[in-house]
Amino acid sequence: MLPQKMYELKTHLLSEAALVEDMLEKSLQGIYARDEVLLKKVMEEQEPKVNDDDRMIEKFCVELIAQFDPVARDLRLALMIIKMNKDLERTADHAVNVCQSGLFLVSNSFEDTNNEVRVMAEGAIAMFKDSIKAFALEDVVLANDVCNRDNSVDDAGDRILKRLTVLMQSKKSSIAQSLHIMRIAHNLERIADLSTNIAEEVIYIVQGEDIKHHHHSSS
Repeated sequence: MLPQKMYELKTHLLSEAALVEDMLEKSLQGIYARDEVLLKKVMEEQEPKVNDDDRMIEKFCVELIAQFDPVARDLRLALMIIKMNKDLERTADHAVNVCQSGLFLVSNSFEDTNNEVRVMAEGAIAMFKDSIKAFALEDVVLANDVCNRDNSVDDAGDRILKRLTVLMQSKKSSIAQSLHIMRIAHNLERIADLSTNIAEEVIYIVQGEDIKHHHHSSS
């Protein structure tokens, strides 16, 4: 009975993750296609569903632990799914923040001439996808790879911040747009951090080893 419940739990989490992944992709697509309808869909339709999933999975985990008293690997999996569930819910919140700033940029003729935001977003979304794939396949090599990619997303964020700081000083009319682009970059950094958390949690499930102190990430 416990193996069946563990399988169901994992399936629920993967389903929530697929929804969050779709939110991330739509948030980026909405900005570049100037599609306000898409951005609003993420905020108004998808995010409430993630919140429902979050509550359902937490309840499922608590009941499973109370009923079956799992040990060793099963307990690690249940406890890490509770943490991953929160990581997913927070990732969805960051996707909403990206959409909010995206709506401002779309209505104020945003041009990403440097393509930096797109590259940064693609890097963060790829980290998220791979962290979930690592969980689904229990692939420690892929999980480690995700952790190692966090710095490149952070570096992209730093470059955007520096460039826009200079731009705002020289061109006052760019301030509002620049601040929204910075906000998007900050949220993409957080999405990369949360993807790193998920990857670290995968390593803990598979190896029983806590590597938090090996990688720099925010928990």
